[in-house]
Amino acid sequence: MSEKIDRKLKAALDETRLLILGVQILLGFEFQSVFQDGFDGLDPASKHISLASLGLIVLAIALLISPSMQHRIVEAGESTPRLIATTNLLACLALLPLTIGLAASAYVVTQRTFGLAWGAAIASFLGCAAAFCWFGLEFIIGRHRETEKMPTSPTPLKIKIEQLLTEARLIIPGGQALFGFQFLAMLTTGFDRLPDAAKIVHATALCLVGLNVIMMMTPAALHRLSFGGEDSPRFLRLGSAFVIAGPAFLAAGIAGEVYVVFLKALSSPAVAVTASIAALLVLGGFWYVWPLTLRQIKQGPELHAGLLQQDDGGKNC
Repeated sequence: MSEKIDRKLKAALDETRLLILGVQILLGFEFQSVFQDGFDGLDPASKHISLASLGLIVLAIALLISPSMQHRIVEAGESTPRLIATTNLLACLALLPLTIGLAASAYVVTQRTFGLAWGAAIASFLGCAAAFCWFGLEFIIGRHRETEKMPTSPTPLKIKIEQLLTEARLIIPGGQALFGFQFLAMLTTGFDRLPDAAKIVHATALCLVGLNVIMMMTPAALHRLSFGGEDSPRFLRLGSAFVIAGPAFLAAGIAGEVYVVFLKALSSPAVAVTASIAALLVLGGFWYVWPLTLRQIKQGPELHAGLLQQDDGGKNC
């Protein structure tokens, strides 16, 4: 029976969803902060810290969404021990840039009001608290290591659909945080001062992120309206296609907004383009290149075994 591994994977996905709900708040803040009037009054060091924090939060988003993409692309919706181990590892890795990004963001906003010393103290307090709760307790309590080999068998259709809808809910918060910022930014005076080209990039990114949000909501709408909430292999195929395709628009939208934010903060088109390309490569690498590479590696032995079976069948004939 695969009930144990199905249950473990669902718990891992639910916990990852909790983490990404926390990350989305910082993601929205980092994108919106550069358009606030107070950002222009920050010293150059604080501006660079803010941009570095944005990069760390984007990295955390890339790591947290990656397991869902691997589940769709590599495992085709099946629950596997490899995916559980990968989800655990990436969630742990995502907490590191999140910890640093949280402390950096706290420093930028508090030092502006209370001065450098208090800003550093508050940032250190929050960073240490996050590090203790997310990493320190693990060493105090100890890590649980799975010693028994979990049996695997085909995942039931009902479980596959539940996991699909969970993954859609996991991916959508990043788009929600960015989508809200994109609308608000266009009403600020900081946006009015942007070059026309940057405004066009922003509008394009808004459409891309909007498409991601729409596509992530589509599986739930399809399941309820077209299939009456019934489990169906056809719905699983359609829903998986939307969940796989949607993050491509999110990655492009985030990359576009990274360009706009860096241009607004540093007034350097070259640096803005470099940061945008870097964000696209990181997101595309974790969400598509890595899963597609793993699928190719996985299909190699399976294809070889299939060919051997065909040869044996031909000899028996």
